[in-house]
Amino acid sequence: MNLSKKSIVFCLGLMTFSAAYAQKKVNFTGSVQSDILIPQEDQAIGTGTYDDWGLTNTYADFNLMSKYIDAGLRFEFTEFPLPGFENDFKGWGVPNLYVKGKFKGVDVTLGNFYEQFGSGFILRTYEERSLGIDNSLIGARVNISAIKGVQFKVLGGMQRRYWDWDKDATMVGTDLEINLEQYSQAMQDKNLTWMIGGSYVGKHETDENIMGKIEMHESSNPSFYRLNLPAWVHSFDVRTRLQKGNYSLLAEYAMKGQDPSADNGYIYRKGNAAMISASYSKQGFSALVQAKRSEDMAYRIQRSRLGTSAFLNHLPAFSYQHTYALAAHYPYATQLADGEWALQGEFAYNIKRKTWLGGKYGTKLKLNVSHIRGLDRKPLAVDNIKGTKGYSASFFKMGELFYQDINVQMEKKINRSVKLNLMYMNQRYNQKVVEGHGETVKSNIYIAEGKFKLNNKFTLRTELQYLNTKQDEGDWAYGLIELSFLPHFMFTVSDMWNVGETDQHYYLGGVTFNHTSHRLMVSYGRTRAGYNCSGGVCRYVPATKGLQVSYNYNF
Repeated sequence: MNLSKKSIVFCLGLMTFSAAYAQKKVNFTGSVQSDILIPQEDQAIGTGTYDDWGLTNTYADFNLMSKYIDAGLRFEFTEFPLPGFENDFKGWGVPNLYVKGKFKGVDVTLGNFYEQFGSGFILRTYEERSLGIDNSLIGARVNISAIKGVQFKVLGGMQRRYWDWDKDATMVGTDLEINLEQYSQAMQDKNLTWMIGGSYVGKHETDENIMGKIEMHESSNPSFYRLNLPAWVHSFDVRTRLQKGNYSLLAEYAMKGQDPSADNGYIYRKGNAAMISASYSKQGFSALVQAKRSEDMAYRIQRSRLGTSAFLNHLPAFSYQHTYALAAHYPYATQLADGEWALQGEFAYNIKRKTWLGGKYGTKLKLNVSHIRGLDRKPLAVDNIKGTKGYSASFFKMGELFYQDINVQMEKKINRSVKLNLMYMNQRYNQKVVEGHGETVKSNIYIAEGKFKLNNKFTLRTELQYLNTKQDEGDWAYGLIELSFLPHFMFTVSDMWNVGETDQHYYLGGVTFNHTSHRLMVSYGRTRAGYNCSGGVCRYVPATKGLQVSYNYNF
């Protein structure tokens, strides 16, 4: 929603009034982020000409905080958006504005806010600029923490979708968490904490003319019918977390009412998600084991939306979030509508110093296993599933493999100046399921990273990576050299080379300057087309070539 200049002045005036009314010490904070691309045409990697000489996504946040009142707004400028953000992001204005009042364990927010209930199964609104996601709510929220051991929330409103609000759909929600140890001295003496919680979210949406059809037989005309769409879709979540010393256990279950949508093919099947997560940690060792089953849990504020917008909920990804370039080459996206079985285990062990395997400085070992499969779905109809329950699925049976990642990492300090990280990764990536084309990519990935402290000011970091596969575009190689010069500069040169099929190089060279709260990065090179993912949510980004400038400032 673009605001006029008068509206912007009003917003700033409202923030100033709120701060003055507080009559207490006021803190002014904020941030500026601007990513700029000056593109060049490069037919070798499929980038064409651009109408504008420069493209940018720019954000500025301003917040006033006092004892009793907070207020803030965000200014966004995406009139000439970066590649991959063209369609719905074009515009500028103040889409986010809020005022919050606080008094004795109760706070009330009017305007824009973000919220998450539990693990986010039925409600998680958040901002992820690299993916173009900002599904904030506009409305009102009351948060009560004045009661001992109790956290209670109630909220309602509309949801942001790019530069507009989904005015034909509204939502309400409430959440309650009780920490039982606050009422038991015996539990406190035993260092035992026990949380129980529950949530409700309901969305209301206006009717739509969605048609289905029935094929009678070859000689007859099909019979059409109009779907009877629910005005309200209700969802519930219950959870508990138990912690005792080094042990922690979390269990959560959510269910969603019949929610025919573009995601699920307009079927009338109820959704659900169940998760259990157990962890243990002590000095030198940690373990995390978790399992999740989800079915038809794509929960949008508007049923006919597609892409990454208009989601009310979020299911956490049970796949390792890699930062190395080739390890993240085939990232997994959570299959919300189709459902999945996801299993993950993470284990870390520190071999003690001055042992045969640990050496002088010790050795850190990590093992991660992610295994994700589809559900064992049995279609109830061959064609025209609209208006039916769609399919049946046994709870414990699993379907085809969606994704698998087994990786082993070793972190070893050789001496005071040299540190070595090694990683091997075996991956299975069902490209047909995640991207809608291709086959299962089977790959082996090898990574070596070295850090060399040359002196008190200079540090050299290098990466060598290799991805081996017979599918998709074949093998890839990656190299990086990074020189840090404290306290201000960092110089980086890298190249990702497709040695399997295209023989294309995706080179990048840049310099980063840091000073107090300012960070400026200038680079030049090519980037490959692919999927940018975070937390199991992915967005396709086209290939680019040109000069990139990124500026960040926090105050």
